[in-house]
Amino acid sequence: MRKLNPRELEIGMITAEPVATPLGQILAPEGTTITRQLINRMKLYRVEYAAVEGDDPAPAEPEVVTAEAPAEAPKIPKTHAEESKTHSQKVAASSEFRTFQIQYIQAIEQMKKSFIAAIQHNDPIDTETLLSCVSNLFRSRNTIAELFDMLYNMRTIADSTYAHCLNVSLISRMIGRWLKFERHDLDVLTLAGLLHDIGKLLIPNEILNKPGALTDEEFAQIKQHPKLGYEILKRQNDLDSRIKKAALMHHERCDGTGYPTGLTEDFIDNYAMIVAIADVYDAMTTARSYRSPLCPFQVISNFEKDGFQKYHTKYIFTFLHHVATTYQSNRVILSDGRGCNIVMINQNSLSRPIVQFDDNSCLDLSTASKDLFIKAVI
Repeated sequence: MRKLNPRELEIGMITAEPVATPLGQILAPEGTTITRQLINRMKLYRVEYAAVEGDDPAPAEPEVVTAEAPAEAPKIPKTHAEESKTHSQKVAASSEFRTFQIQYIQAIEQMKKSFIAAIQHNDPIDTETLLSCVSNLFRSRNTIAELFDMLYNMRTIADSTYAHCLNVSLISRMIGRWLKFERHDLDVLTLAGLLHDIGKLLIPNEILNKPGALTDEEFAQIKQHPKLGYEILKRQNDLDSRIKKAALMHHERCDGTGYPTGLTEDFIDNYAMIVAIADVYDAMTTARSYRSPLCPFQVISNFEKDGFQKYHTKYIFTFLHHVATTYQSNRVILSDGRGCNIVMINQNSLSRPIVQFDDNSCLDLSTASKDLFIKAVI
């Protein structure tokens, strides 16, 4: 038997003892095959090690040194991956993150209970409790940048549909705040984000979590989730109609290229248009089997390419402007590996600000080659 921390575990190993959280919750019984999902759950719940079958490898023979030790090697600047990892690790190791993590997991557990009861038994959705969970998470951070940092470090959570709904709810609430919504409207928008993908719970997991490309038939099935979600929420008599419309229309686009109906801007509910932006932003900043998560400025760039046709102009510009401004003065890594600081946001090219390097020289990315862009915020 060997005891390995999550970083040392390999997929296919067999647990020799139950894997438990520090609070005693069993994540996997003895004899479980280690999977990527289980490793991620261990990281999420701060499990220090898992006991697995097999003996420790024999220690390597010590190397015999016959020459003088070389002089200390010069310090090498950190790479993009190292700097980004360091920032992420600092956030993950903070007491603030541990508190946020507990509240986040509690919110997801409450969502599960309420969503499943609504789907299976048509029980009323406990909107008051759900709204309280989201509001507490939102208020727990002092700045929007801190909240984005927290959400980024929750990416390993296994319940991806619930986590996505919670993230979209928080981001939608941000947008509502930036648009100066009244408190009641802000709460409705928050719930619209939280419930927008409830229809995905009726899609088979093997399709939702398929690592490879979807077939045409599978994608057609995925595209049914807005209608399925609307049918679930339609039975909730006390639910605001804007929440129901957001579930039905969050994949519609202002230029008519969305689904399930191909509506144009005049026929899409305003709340659905806001939730659509939050939905796409969260999806782009989440890792996929075919790509790493995109950094905020890469997402802004993608929105700038065609977002002003597909999304409501006021909503998308407000969102992109505030996201870009959030990272004013932040340190970033460029696509060529150089580190620098953002010194000014270009209002006509939000994804390409003016940056300053460590030698105090500056570069306006809006005038630079398109091959040079912000790769990571650190």
